[in-house]
Amino acid sequence: MTTAKSNIEIKLSKEITSFLKHARIDTKSVTYEDFLANKMLIIAVIRAGIPYSLFGLIQDYTPFSETDWAGFLDISTKSLQRYKTSTNHHFKPIHSEKIIELAEVTKVGLDVFGNMDKLRLWLNTPNYALGSQKPIELLRDSYGKELVISELVRINYGILV
Repeated sequence: MTTAKSNIEIKLSKEITSFLKHARIDTKSVTYEDFLANKMLIIAVIRAGIPYSLFGLIQDYTPFSETDWAGFLDISTKSLQRYKTSTNHHFKPIHSEKIIELAEVTKVGLDVFGNMDKLRLWLNTPNYALGSQKPIELLRDSYGKELVISELVRINYGILV
């Protein structure tokens, strides 16, 4: 798992760097982790619109299915599949922002749980601290995403409700 994760992160870093150069966003080579830590860079990428090539890598990196992604982005799975075949599809800023939010949740979740299977299990298990809802159900909007990340941080620090 670690090797595959490293390979995906390497591909993500290369794709982000390539996209930033193509979008003429002034920066040097950027790692995926550095990208997620740089809010100003995230804003620039959201405004430029994430290309499907980057989304595809993020999608592979996260614990979410294509159906989950369609629900989060409020578009059909058929549209997602059509975008995949398009050579130059860029997501609208509203969708780009949601993609980045879910990438952030995945990063924090992996920092807490250490692997994708444990994170996936946690996301799909009702959580008392989140009103007995499954964390994945709260990820459709920004407020829910903030609640999920806050709970992950509490778990990381051993503060269990």
